[in-house]
Amino acid sequence: MERLTLLELNQTIKATLDANLMPTYWVVAEIGELRTHQSGHCYLELVEKSNDKVIAKSRATIWSYTYRNLSVWFEGMTGQSLKKGLKILCNASVQYHELYGFSLNIKDIDANYTLGERARRRQEVINQLQSEGIFDLNKELRLPEVAHNIAVISSPSAAGYGDFIEQLEKNPKGYDFNIQLCKATMQGDNAAESIINSLLTIHNQGPKFDLVVIIRGGGSQIDLDCFDNYELAAHIAQFPFPVLTGIGHERDETIADLVAHTRLKTPTAVAEFLIGGLLAFEDRLDLGFSRLYHLTKGVVKNQEQSLLIKEQNLKAILTGTIHSEENRINSYGKDLKSLVQQRFINEKYKIEIKEKALKLLDPENAFRRGYTLTTLGGKPIKQENPEIGDQIVTHAARLRLTSSITDIEKKND
Repeated sequence: MERLTLLELNQTIKATLDANLMPTYWVVAEIGELRTHQSGHCYLELVEKSNDKVIAKSRATIWSYTYRNLSVWFEGMTGQSLKKGLKILCNASVQYHELYGFSLNIKDIDANYTLGERARRRQEVINQLQSEGIFDLNKELRLPEVAHNIAVISSPSAAGYGDFIEQLEKNPKGYDFNIQLCKATMQGDNAAESIINSLLTIHNQGPKFDLVVIIRGGGSQIDLDCFDNYELAAHIAQFPFPVLTGIGHERDETIADLVAHTRLKTPTAVAEFLIGGLLAFEDRLDLGFSRLYHLTKGVVKNQEQSLLIKEQNLKAILTGTIHSEENRINSYGKDLKSLVQQRFINEKYKIEIKEKALKLLDPENAFRRGYTLTTLGGKPIKQENPEIGDQIVTHAARLRLTSSITDIEKKND
């Protein structure tokens, strides 16, 4: 049996590979590890996974003269740098070294594949959110007419946060906003988890906020990768308060933008949106007050006209009633006057009759007709019992005679 040393075996493997393999292959793999050396060389570990389990692994290198040009070109094309977790299509030659073993030497990377793979993963996240029925949940929330208490998720040192605060404070109407900053890392591998923790902190404070704002300054495309994270998007979509995003990238729309209630391009645009909401609310109030004023004015005018008509009608009714009563009183007056006059005539007639009767009974009249009246002690003698010797007085029309009774003769009736 032939015996080989390890070196001889490795040399045999190398020779066999060199003789039978093509100069290069296009290989699809995920970057499991990546580090750059001070010399400029890039050392990678490429892996293939199935159900998140590594089923293949290989070392790879990109020599410095290739890496300098390739990294700049790749980032310019995809908006992100080569990093761990990125799936790539690379053109590599198979290397086998007697001392260092098997490795791949990367000559080129197809940026279009990475872009397509990134879009595919992004679409998978969107499809998952839609299939779970949570994609549009935050959009269905009612945006408050007046947003005063606002929770802001951002980095306090971010230029975008400063622009946001400055825009709010310098609003032309002097509106007052109550802002609470929830600090978070807004880029990098830990950004998604940091933003989720801030959302949970806001949620645990109860319904003290009107809405949540997620803002950051501008940056490269790679800085936006955290906003395509499924866990972050799911938390935003299901958050109980409306979420506004101002991530600061005008060209691309992240999944966080898609599931948020309202997506705005920049932090300044978010501030203008909030100020605009208050301006619109104030305009609606002014319009409402104006309509109420004109409506009230119209009602008052109609009531005044109605009262004027009622006053005129009442005046006409009263005038007619007064005239009617005056006529009735005049009629009663005439009737009363006629009645009084008739009564007066009747009473006058009765008085005249009584006067005539009295005149007939007046002694003077009897005297003038020749009659006389004899009195005893000032009383008619027939009412007294005269005695002989009594003095009697006889009254005539023009005479008064005094006599003494010398004889009394009584007559039978």
